[in-house]
Amino acid sequence: MQFSKSTDYALHALVHLGNSERCNNVGIKELAGALGVSESYLSKIMSKLRQDGIVRAVTGVNGGYELARSADQITFLDVIQVIEGRQQLYECSNTSSRQHQFLAEEAAVQPDQKRLNENVCLIEKVMYGAEQQLYQYLRGHTIQSVLDEAFKRWTHKEDKK
Repeated sequence: MQFSKSTDYALHALVHLGNSERCNNVGIKELAGALGVSESYLSKIMSKLRQDGIVRAVTGVNGGYELARSADQITFLDVIQVIEGRQQLYECSNTSSRQHQFLAEEAAVQPDQKRLNENVCLIEKVMYGAEQQLYQYLRGHTIQSVLDEAFKRWTHKEDKK
């Protein structure tokens, strides 16, 4: 599994905005220069983030972008799902094969589910568990947590001088 460059740029842009929060907003030209990416490409990424309420556009001569919510409220999962989409990472594709039937088990019926005797592939069950752990990990990391770690490293380097 590999995330797109757009996700990479989105995360870096948000960290840059979070670091610049005290200085109001950041123009697309400055942001693109800091990231080493074209303004038009970054504008498309920022548009997606704006549509999802992660950043807000500031209009006017000194316009640009700023975080729409605090950096500690923006998780890596939020950003990845905006840029990459909110699809399931793994789906069992050959449900009619004998191999699948061998690996299928009867699902436990939950009160809120109306599906009875649905077969769940054991491989899909493992992959779903891995996906949930990944999501939990990404939910646990925010733009602020990266900024905090960067500040801690910077301070440590400065103390050594």
